[in-house]
Amino acid sequence: MGPGASAATYDEHADWYNDFMSAATAGAYIERVHATLEELLGPGQGACLDVCCGTGAHAPALAKLGWTPLGVDLSSGQLRYAVRRLTAVAGDATALPFGDGVVPAVACVLAHTDVPDYAAVLREVARVLRPGGRFVHPGVHPCFIGAFADWSDRPKVLLDERYADRSRSFEAWNPAGVRARVGAWHLPLADLLNATTAAGLRIVRTAEAGPGGVPDLFGLLAVKSQEDH
Repeated sequence: MGPGASAATYDEHADWYNDFMSAATAGAYIERVHATLEELLGPGQGACLDVCCGTGAHAPALAKLGWTPLGVDLSSGQLRYAVRRLTAVAGDATALPFGDGVVPAVACVLAHTDVPDYAAVLREVARVLRPGGRFVHPGVHPCFIGAFADWSDRPKVLLDERYADRSRSFEAWNPAGVRARVGAWHLPLADLLNATTAAGLRIVRTAEAGPGGVPDLFGLLAVKSQEDH
């Protein structure tokens, strides 16, 4: 969980969210998320900082690639679960408790809609990354997942003008999902890409994944320039 949303918001749902993110519940969706994460990040050694790590549900995917997962999150409720899966500390994603240029890799998984200012998070990511370090963002697809998108008549997805609304919303076609419980800030695709490059990160690759030909996930891999010190 990131800044701008009260820690108590996720604390209230931490037990539910831990169950919701389990393989038994999320199933194929989490498999897609982790496949996208693995495809973009690739194998490596050393610490991979999981920003907004939540319950630590993505730590096994990072460890599978050879990285040592290290998490940071605001929610004490979620951190109760996270510490069982990785080394995790309390912290704000817009003021990461790490020095400049110390982390070889950073991941932010399914979390950009939890923060009102993802651009500020990306600036912090760039600050803590080593020159040449990798940043991977697998998240809900900015074009097809949000209050503006109705998936109730699959495989059709109905979009409306709310795509331009960047405010927080609790509206969702699925009343049993995360968005209906804790809300979400919308970040249009152009804003996401522009904020990444404005933070000083170079986008290397993007990816989309989803069932039935319509992607519900969007991912990107970016690197910090070797010249940035």
